[in-house]
Amino acid sequence: MYRLLLWIIPTVEKFPRSQRFLLGDRIQGTALDILERLIEATYTKRRLTLLGEANLGVEKLRILFRLAMDLKHLDKQRYEHAARELDQIGRLIGGWRKAQDAAQG
Repeated sequence: MYRLLLWIIPTVEKFPRSQRFLLGDRIQGTALDILERLIEATYTKRRLTLLGEANLGVEKLRILFRLAMDLKHLDKQRYEHAARELDQIGRLIGGWRKAQDAAQG
Protein backbone atom coordinates (compact mmCIF):
# COMPACT_ATOMS: atom_id res chain seq x y z
CA MET A 1 0.00 0.00 0.00
CA TYR A 2 2.88 2.32 0.78
CA ARG A 3 4.28 1.85 -2.73
CA LEU A 4 0.87 2.64 -4.23
CA LEU A 5 0.69 5.84 -2.17
CA LEU A 6 4.09 6.89 -3.49
CA TRP A 7 2.60 6.57 -6.97
CA ILE A 8 -0.79 8.15 -6.14
CA ILE A 9 0.50 11.44 -4.73
CA PRO A 10 2.35 12.68 -7.84
CA THR A 11 -0.33 11.20 -10.10
CA VAL A 12 -3.10 13.18 -8.39
CA GLU A 13 -1.01 16.34 -8.67
CA LYS A 14 -1.50 16.09 -12.45
CA PHE A 15 -5.31 16.20 -12.17
CA PRO A 16 -6.99 19.45 -13.25
CA ARG A 17 -7.05 21.93 -10.40
CA SER A 18 -10.81 21.66 -9.94
CA GLN A 19 -10.60 17.89 -9.49
CA ARG A 20 -7.32 17.80 -7.60
CA PHE A 21 -9.07 19.13 -4.51
CA LEU A 22 -12.20 17.02 -4.87
CA LEU A 23 -11.50 13.67 -6.47
CA GLY A 24 -7.75 13.83 -5.86
CA ASP A 25 -8.10 14.50 -2.15
CA ARG A 26 -10.65 11.71 -1.84
CA ILE A 27 -8.30 9.25 -3.56
CA GLN A 28 -5.35 10.26 -1.38
CA GLY A 29 -7.42 10.22 1.81
CA THR A 30 -8.89 6.80 1.08
CA ALA A 31 -5.45 5.38 0.32
CA LEU A 32 -4.04 6.83 3.55
CA ASP A 33 -6.99 5.39 5.50
CA ILE A 34 -6.27 1.93 4.07
CA LEU A 35 -2.62 2.20 5.07
CA GLU A 36 -3.62 3.25 8.59
CA ARG A 37 -6.04 0.31 8.94
CA LEU A 38 -3.35 -2.12 7.85
CA ILE A 39 -0.87 -0.69 10.34
CA GLU A 40 -3.48 -0.86 13.11
CA ALA A 41 -4.35 -4.45 12.16
CA THR A 42 -0.71 -5.40 12.60
CA TYR A 43 -0.64 -4.21 16.21
CA THR A 44 -4.13 -4.75 17.65
CA LYS A 45 -6.51 -7.58 18.41
CA ARG A 46 -9.24 -6.04 16.24
CA ARG A 47 -7.57 -7.42 13.12
CA LEU A 48 -10.65 -8.81 11.40
CA THR A 49 -12.60 -5.58 11.78
CA LEU A 50 -9.68 -3.47 10.59
CA LEU A 51 -8.95 -5.78 7.67
CA GLY A 52 -12.61 -5.56 6.67
CA GLU A 53 -12.39 -1.77 6.75
CA ALA A 54 -9.19 -1.85 4.69
CA ASN A 55 -10.83 -4.15 2.16
CA LEU A 56 -13.79 -1.78 1.87
CA GLY A 57 -11.35 1.06 1.29
CA VAL A 58 -9.73 -0.88 -1.55
CA GLU A 59 -13.14 -1.24 -3.20
CA LYS A 60 -13.77 2.50 -2.80
CA LEU A 61 -10.41 3.26 -4.41
CA ARG A 62 -11.26 1.01 -7.37
CA ILE A 63 -14.38 3.09 -8.03
CA LEU A 64 -12.58 6.41 -7.53
CA PHE A 65 -9.84 5.45 -9.99
CA ARG A 66 -12.43 4.29 -12.50
CA LEU A 67 -14.23 7.61 -12.13
CA ALA A 68 -10.95 9.48 -12.65
CA MET A 69 -10.33 7.50 -15.84
CA ASP A 70 -13.87 8.04 -17.14
CA LEU A 71 -13.48 11.78 -16.52
CA LYS A 72 -10.20 11.66 -18.49
CA HIS A 73 -8.02 12.60 -15.51
CA LEU A 74 -6.17 9.28 -15.79
CA ASP A 75 -5.14 7.59 -19.00
CA LYS A 76 -5.88 3.91 -19.46
CA GLN A 77 -2.30 2.88 -18.70
CA ARG A 78 -2.29 4.62 -15.31
CA TYR A 79 -5.74 3.25 -14.51
CA GLU A 80 -4.57 -0.28 -15.32
CA HIS A 81 -1.52 0.18 -13.09
CA ALA A 82 -3.74 1.28 -10.20
CA ALA A 83 -6.14 -1.61 -10.83
CA ARG A 84 -3.29 -4.16 -10.78
CA GLU A 85 -1.89 -2.74 -7.56
CA LEU A 86 -5.33 -2.72 -5.91
CA ASP A 87 -5.95 -6.31 -7.02
CA GLN A 88 -2.71 -7.39 -5.40
CA ILE A 89 -3.46 -5.48 -2.20
CA GLY A 90 -6.97 -6.95 -2.11
CA ARG A 91 -5.58 -10.48 -2.45
CA LEU A 92 -3.11 -9.86 0.38
CA ILE A 93 -5.84 -8.51 2.65
CA GLY A 94 -8.09 -11.45 1.75
CA GLY A 95 -5.35 -13.94 2.58
CA TRP A 96 -4.65 -12.23 5.89
CA ARG A 97 -8.37 -12.28 6.75
CA LYS A 98 -8.62 -15.96 5.88
CA ALA A 99 -5.61 -16.75 8.08
CA GLN A 100 -7.17 -14.80 10.96
CA ASP A 101 -10.49 -16.63 10.53
CA ALA A 102 -8.67 -19.97 10.65
CA ALA A 103 -6.69 -18.96 13.73
CA GLN A 104 -9.83 -17.85 15.57
CA GLY A 105 -12.09 -20.64 14.37
